[in-house]
Amino acid sequence: MDLARDILAGLFLSAGAFFLIAGAIGMNRMPDLFTRMHAASVGDTLGVSLMLIGMVFLAGFTLVTLKLVFLLAFLLFMGPVASHALAAAALQAGVKPMLAADGTKKSAAKRRKSAAKGRKP
Repeated sequence: MDLARDILAGLFLSAGAFFLIAGAIGMNRMPDLFTRMHAASVGDTLGVSLMLIGMVFLAGFTLVTLKLVFLLAFLLFMGPVASHALAAAALQAGVKPMLAADGTKKSAAKRRKSAAKGRKP
């Protein structure tokens, strides 16, 4: 029984670590504030939640489990609220989200510039 509990906890902890790393990579690769914020909030909320669930399995039925459950409930409530507040503040400050059409125009402009630099006069 202990082996099954440890394997299950290990799976949750590994999945949580995967989502945290994926969120960190997404923060580095995304082009603007809003997409970076999305990658960070989803990766953080899901990754830490899975890791806390894995810790609950490792702790067994103790007072520590109750504390971890309260921490999980707090995280699941505050993570999306903080992301929403950050997005609302950015919009109020005048930060515009990059639209899909903007990205294709910028990438096409970059291709034209690189092609123009490569040509000989």
